[in-house]
Amino acid sequence: MLIHLLDGTYELFRHFYGLRRFTKEDRPFGAVVGVLNTLLQMVEGGGTHFGVATDHVIESFRNELWPDYKTGEGIEPALLAQFHPLEEALAAMGVAVWPMIELEADDGLASAAHIAAADPRVEKVCIWTPDKDLAQCVRGDRVVQVDQKGKRVRDEAAIREKFGVQPIQIPDYLALVGDTADGYPGIPGIGPSTAAHLLNRHGSIEKFPPTVLGAQHELALLFKTLATLRTDAPLFDDVDALRWRGPTSEFAELAPRLGNDRLLDRCLRAAAMVSSTDGPPRSAGAV
Repeated sequence: MLIHLLDGTYELFRHFYGLRRFTKEDRPFGAVVGVLNTLLQMVEGGGTHFGVATDHVIESFRNELWPDYKTGEGIEPALLAQFHPLEEALAAMGVAVWPMIELEADDGLASAAHIAAADPRVEKVCIWTPDKDLAQCVRGDRVVQVDQKGKRVRDEAAIREKFGVQPIQIPDYLALVGDTADGYPGIPGIGPSTAAHLLNRHGSIEKFPPTVLGAQHELALLFKTLATLRTDAPLFDDVDALRWRGPTSEFAELAPRLGNDRLLDRCLRAAAMVSSTDGPPRSAGAV
């Protein structure tokens, strides 16, 4: 059994700006349709078990810890208006969706990966996002990160090659080098190479000798807290809850409102394919 976990927020951004480049316009639900078609393509490619995490509320508990942490400020209204419709459409299509409120979508993906990986029936968990935060969830070649844009599947060896540290050290690494996308700067004077060297030499930031970071030690620990994804969100109890069995009855009414006449037919064909077999091939395309 392969489990496919998607960052719904990232996918929404990707389709919104991709569609704008292609059509030179913003369709009211164009990005939503793009995300749904991506999932259907994965079903057609053999995927069976899916979960999608979204940032239902952009802010999280991290904003209370660091005032400059990322917010929803600056997100274009045409894009922001598609967040809730995406969640509604995914649920109607029969896909497990987790709108995160106090936590972020990344925390949802990390929690889902943690739950799924604990099930011995699961052969592999694929986390579909290029976000470097999620690299901390990679375990061997059983929990991997899929960068669809870069056409890369990163297992533990690939994470080590890319960052110079083990996946479990990614929060320490990001704390030192910073993450501009999330709004924290890291420790002045420490770049990727220095961060990797320090972590390989001393271990986690908690184990650094006092002279390494000096007065910046507590700040680094704060940034590590920001970078550490939560894995305790109670999203589901059994991976069978992630199996896609086709759309709900509400999808037939919702699909036309999304402005794509072919979406419902494609979804029904995919559902018929799934129901007519014991389970399609497990590749889901790239993995």
